[in-house]
Amino acid sequence: MIGLAAEITIRPFAPGDAPRVRELFVTINRELAPAHLRDTFEAYIARALTEEIDRIDEYYRERFGRFWVAVCGDRIVGTVGLEQTQEGAMELRRMYVDSAQRRRGIARMLRFAEGECRRRGIRRLELSTAELQSAALAFYRSSGYRQAGVTVASEASNKTVGGIRRYHFEKSL
Repeated sequence: MIGLAAEITIRPFAPGDAPRVRELFVTINRELAPAHLRDTFEAYIARALTEEIDRIDEYYRERFGRFWVAVCGDRIVGTVGLEQTQEGAMELRRMYVDSAQRRRGIARMLRFAEGECRRRGIRRLELSTAELQSAALAFYRSSGYRQAGVTVASEASNKTVGGIRRYHFEKSL
């Protein structure tokens, strides 16, 4: 467990966290959805819940990764996951912060994830984010991440809404 601010800590996901993690995932993705893509986002949310969010322990274990929650008091206010993409590289996943908790230092979850990679001997952290998340794009760039590509998925998956631009970043650790 690592302290972020006086009252915020990061700890491993526990089964009892599942309802709040699910709620946070759904809420944030609905906040991100532009009006013309609401149905598309609802389909993405349903798929991601089935394939990943509602089976976090198994999903991340199958990918040699792990999932954590950021807690303020007894409330989960953020999440972050890591999954292996290839030998020596991990992908940052599901770094979400409750909108009421933003700008309180909780984004230090990224440094936590980088530290976890270093602890495991991982030399590169990869991530992607959608064009809709301009604050995240700026944050990753200011955190030393190099843009490694841009894609537009023609189909949705548990990782992306189809039809929107995703920016891929990486950082050597």
